[in-house]
Amino acid sequence: MAKKRRFKGGVIPTSSMADIAFLLLIFFLVTTTIDTDKGLGIVLPPPGDIEIEIRKENILNCLINSQGKVLLDEEPISVAQIHRVVGQKLRKNDKLIISVKAHPKTAYNDYVRVIDQLKMADAKRISIANSN
Repeated sequence: MAKKRRFKGGVIPTSSMADIAFLLLIFFLVTTTIDTDKGLGIVLPPPGDIEIEIRKENILNCLINSQGKVLLDEEPISVAQIHRVVGQKLRKNDKLIISVKAHPKTAYNDYVRVIDQLKMADAKRISIANSN
């Protein structure tokens, strides 16, 4: 009589699976780049209490209320028109400084939209006024 051989199923070696998973984890952590938010690109002056006298005709006041409405020299204006109007005023007066003042409850998004419009108008002198 011939002996029947029983097939015992194959065994997959799992002893090195943890090592492989660890190496893959390290590989992806090292090679992945994470984008960071740049924020607003504003160059701040050096610290100090230096006050410079500025003539009134060289200041353009931009006020933002808590609902996101904008006043440009006490005239209501839509946010989309800011770059056009400020651009015209900058062409007339190259020493113009835009003073931006926002209500403490103004949404950050509204504030950024106004700053973006001023940058589109190529405004280089922007003063961020204290909203006390």
